[in-house]
Amino acid sequence: MRIDRGVLTRREFVAGASALAVTAALAAGADALLFEPNRPMVNRVEIRLARLPEAFEGITIAQLSDFHYDPEFSIHPIRSSIETVNQMRPDLIVLTGDFVTAPFGHKRHRSARAKRAARAAEPCVSLFLSHLQAPLGMLAVLGNHDGNTDPDFITEVLQGHGIKVLQNTAMPLERGGARLWMCGADTYPDRGDVGQAVQDVPKNEPAILLVHEPDVADVAAGYPIDLQLSGHSHGGQVRFPAIGAPYLPPLGRKYPWGLRRVGPLTLYTNIGIGTLNIPVRWNCPPEISFFTLRRAVDAA
Repeated sequence: MRIDRGVLTRREFVAGASALAVTAALAAGADALLFEPNRPMVNRVEIRLARLPEAFEGITIAQLSDFHYDPEFSIHPIRSSIETVNQMRPDLIVLTGDFVTAPFGHKRHRSARAKRAARAAEPCVSLFLSHLQAPLGMLAVLGNHDGNTDPDFITEVLQGHGIKVLQNTAMPLERGGARLWMCGADTYPDRGDVGQAVQDVPKNEPAILLVHEPDVADVAAGYPIDLQLSGHSHGGQVRFPAIGAPYLPPLGRKYPWGLRRVGPLTLYTNIGIGTLNIPVRWNCPPEISFFTLRRAVDAA
């Protein structure tokens, strides 16, 4: 009598392995398309700045970036992010660009399609971003997609809902007789100027620069800027173990995510909320950055 010891034949093994591979691929695809793009993660980061005034010790800043608003896909992580940020109660909220998506291949102001794409800023801001709350308010800069559609319209929408847009300019936050300067630089063609953004900042006072593209840090490091907050890269949207992202955009390839030191400058790159081209994220979920600023030990 033959006893079946449960040994698989080669054909059975190959068939079973194939079925597992297909199941795993389908599961990974479902996660990349349906789940991960809609589940923002919160990255809490403590940043120590040598020039931070004692009056601003412990100030908190929430950063959101790269919304690429559309009513089908990005609407879900945007809504979730707003709820989360409001629950965290930051002192200040900063938005680092790309509220809309420019049509592929269309240059700024050169087509009606580009102008129409900018109209997505209205529901993005009025239905969602305007509900963010912080005692020190909200500040924003525009991204390359905003600049390639209708930047003046997007600026008008943001400022019409109480979100101040910093366009190559700076404004101080004041507390206890001390100042912390918030600066914003445009980077799209013929408008960008980091030097202009910080020209009114006294050299002995700390400055935080908001600029969409992180690789601008190589330029910003030449100015008396303490911290740069950027977005733009999306972290690649898809990141493979040991390989990383197969594609990163220009000006988002050198410093694509996370905390870095670029000379004397501290840089943080947020990987964004929305998606571009295809609504997929894998091993790269949407991000809410929540910073707590501390004085460096040697600043005492």
